[in-house]
Amino acid sequence: MSISPRFLDEIRTRLSLSEVIGRRVKVTRAGREYKACCPFHHEKSPSFTINDDKQFFHCFGCGAHGDVVGFVMRHDNLSFPDAVEMLAAEAGLQMPKQTPQEVEKAQKQKDLYALVEETCRYFEGCLRESKNVAALDYLLGRGLTEETIAGFRLGFSPEDGQALRKHLTAQGFTDKDMIAAGVMKASVKGKEPYAFFRERVMFPVSDRRGRVVAFGGRILPDHLRGPQRGDFKPPKYINSTETPLFHKGSMLYNEPRARHSAGDGVMPVVVEGYLDVIACEQAGVKGAVAPMGTALTEAQIETLWKMIPGDLRVPVLCFDGDNAGRKAAERAADRVMPMLKPGMSVSFAFLPEGEDPDTLIRSGGAAAMAGILEGRQSLADFLWQSHVGGRTLDTPEARAGAVKRLQQEVLRIADHDVQAHYKTLFQQRVSEAFFSRPTYSRAGPARQDFKRGKRSAVSGRTGPVLRRPASQMARVYPRVLLAGLINHPHIFDAVEEHVAHLVLVDPVLRRLRDAVVVILSGDPPEGRDELLEILKNEGFVQEVDDILNESVYVHASFCSSLANSDVAEEKWLAYWKDGQALGVRKEIQAGVKRAFDTSSEEEEEKLRQMIAQDAVDQV
Repeated sequence: MSISPRFLDEIRTRLSLSEVIGRRVKVTRAGREYKACCPFHHEKSPSFTINDDKQFFHCFGCGAHGDVVGFVMRHDNLSFPDAVEMLAAEAGLQMPKQTPQEVEKAQKQKDLYALVEETCRYFEGCLRESKNVAALDYLLGRGLTEETIAGFRLGFSPEDGQALRKHLTAQGFTDKDMIAAGVMKASVKGKEPYAFFRERVMFPVSDRRGRVVAFGGRILPDHLRGPQRGDFKPPKYINSTETPLFHKGSMLYNEPRARHSAGDGVMPVVVEGYLDVIACEQAGVKGAVAPMGTALTEAQIETLWKMIPGDLRVPVLCFDGDNAGRKAAERAADRVMPMLKPGMSVSFAFLPEGEDPDTLIRSGGAAAMAGILEGRQSLADFLWQSHVGGRTLDTPEARAGAVKRLQQEVLRIADHDVQAHYKTLFQQRVSEAFFSRPTYSRAGPARQDFKRGKRSAVSGRTGPVLRRPASQMARVYPRVLLAGLINHPHIFDAVEEHVAHLVLVDPVLRRLRDAVVVILSGDPPEGRDELLEILKNEGFVQEVDDILNESVYVHASFCSSLANSDVAEEKWLAYWKDGQALGVRKEIQAGVKRAFDTSSEEEEEKLRQMIAQDAVDQV
């Protein structure tokens, strides 16, 4: 049916949106608008607004938005043509006439829906027949209740390949329609069509409006089936073929229930099979869906996002905890990366090895499954774990390779805003994981005693503190080194080159350093006291007092005059090396950012070299 925009505008003009909604939901006036509790998600305070002038509704709670046609489609679970037809009748308008081709197409589709619905009823009836008690016992043995079996409309397809055909023929359906609906197969030998599903437990598949459109069938275990023919072993599960009503790659099993749960704030959970979905629902773990025997497709991911109201849409993908499950999760992540948008992602939950939701719930109850879902990983965490966390990265080449893999993942994100945030996140994590120094904490009893003035406590502290804010390190680092040299001048020969090339931004410290180097390079003084006397005579009284005090010593005990002189050289060099490494690591962090930003081989090679040099420096 061809419905013109002008016809839709006429419907909107003739009907008051607030009146149409008010016949279904209690609305109250609020100024020039109306308010109501949203019919699409559970809420106690109204956040659903209706604007007659602008002819739209909007929910500030779940994000539902649309016009009168969209509201009726969603609230009354109608197709677009059916919603328009209903509203046209309310508005006193005649529907546009259909062409003969449109009439024929609509009737064929209506007949197919009726045929599949009748087939579902037939399978339900077969499950209750005494001769098929083995099928019912199988379902009950899997822990399903009678209520669950009836609620999911489970059934059984008999072994007789002509039984369903006879039933549907008696209802007025043709062989052509049965084949088109996917419940019968045409014989390649020109004989009569035969049943597509035989001797299987049947799982009806419904579209988003709850209409049965297809089936999945599980073969009964061998000990419950009739005599076998030859060595042929049928597949455990089969699904309906593609039909005008059923498109396997875009539909999800249990979508209507999951869509309703999403309106109540429950994120959809993707599991593997029909029985997994049913076990979750029966246990009260709402929102479970399953693809139809295939890996999750782009269309199904889009469907999941559309099911979820609001600004944050992150369905959970649940996988087995073994290697095969991890590989399947990686393929799902690979598929979703180019599709990411602001507020739209996925998360990952992994089952204990050897378990599926069905067995886990039967052994541990709903709490066991809920615990798995609560421990889910974000997509970013999963990627990090896959490329970094689960690998041994103890060489420069391995670390550079991890950076490159993460970079390649980020570049696959089409949305520039999301890509930028992933870049920033992974840059930070790479820097923290690969290039952060160990923490040397001095916040113990010795430090407390020192604050009380017990100077002897200084000698008990031997290590530097380098993990401090950058601004503090810039001030502390050169003062510690100069204090250590002045208090232990005998180490000058070992540290002379490092002191001479020390980068000092503060001109006061630079002059003091130069004076110390000149004094110690000439006729060196006998010891600390003589060096101090010379410095003071040359006018460095204030400069010396500024660095030879407790405010500097607290950062590194070796630089104090009370520290053990025998280890002063070793401690001074270790502190200098740590400080230099800190600068190198800042360069590496900048290199990581450039590698993520530019993706150039030149920057990747520079990064690899810096990582390699850092590894050498730590030896």
